[in-house]
Amino acid sequence: MAEPASKKARTADLAALHGFKYQKPKLIAEIGCNHKGELEIAKELLTLCKEAGATVGKFQKRTPKELLTPEQYNAPHPNPENSYGSTYGEHREFLELSVEDHKVLQDHCKSIGLEYSCSVWDTTSAKEIVSLNPSLIKVGSPSNQHWELQKVLRDEYTGEVHISTGMTTKEEIEKIVVFWEQGKGDAKNRVVLYNCTSGYPVPFEDVCLLDIRILQQKYAHRVKAIGFSGHHLGIAIDVAAYALGAEWVERHFTKDRTWKGTDHAASLEPAGLSKLMRDLAATHTALSYKAEDILDLEKAQRAKLKWGQYNKDILDKANK
Repeated sequence: MAEPASKKARTADLAALHGFKYQKPKLIAEIGCNHKGELEIAKELLTLCKEAGATVGKFQKRTPKELLTPEQYNAPHPNPENSYGSTYGEHREFLELSVEDHKVLQDHCKSIGLEYSCSVWDTTSAKEIVSLNPSLIKVGSPSNQHWELQKVLRDEYTGEVHISTGMTTKEEIEKIVVFWEQGKGDAKNRVVLYNCTSGYPVPFEDVCLLDIRILQQKYAHRVKAIGFSGHHLGIAIDVAAYALGAEWVERHFTKDRTWKGTDHAASLEPAGLSKLMRDLAATHTALSYKAEDILDLEKAQRAKLKWGQYNKDILDKANK
């Protein structure tokens, strides 16, 4: 008699679970444009995220006139209270840091023992950040079908490329992986694929953490690693994502969630980022199997509390 499909699925999941090796969690503090266009604030945010335990401090780079249509560039910001210019284009230009500024930020990261990274939104930005040769570059969800941009990262750069999959169909995700599989050498093994829902902030019911399992099943053998990029509130979801197998966790980061700008509300402040890193480290320590049925710390409790142990002599006499 054939095994029921549900039992086969459970058996396969259990086998995959036993074969999965948890790596030490890596945390990206996505500063993005939360520096408000000010280099000194950007440097301060790097120092703060390093102190909180982040692995990487990450920014964003755009070329607004290349990225936006003329209509988008000249339109008013959709949330005027968060705008730094009279049009959306002016707003984006105000928040941009130059490639020279990014070199300053990269040097600051080196001085404090933090990895520098940046998300790139267009081809020009990709080439500029590639010129700095950071250890990893991010492609955000909006740009993951921008093939000219990704060709620069695939063919003119040798570091890791982390790609988010928010607002992306399953067919589009497959196209991303195939594109990197077609690269020369070991290109696909430089890719980290992130589960993500694009929203600011994202309600818990729309986080859809179990999509991490889908990415693992389909792509764990085709890319370097799986990650999770969260835009939710709190830190419990990130710990669950790590437990589900996300090796990288990315969260937006700011000094003050009340600052002007659309990303601050979905960002963690230093205390929150520190607690997240603490909880990820504790979870990593806890994700193991018992080395023996009864651990040393259980033996005294077993002798004291377990029926059939503390009263063994009485039970043996009663059963004679």
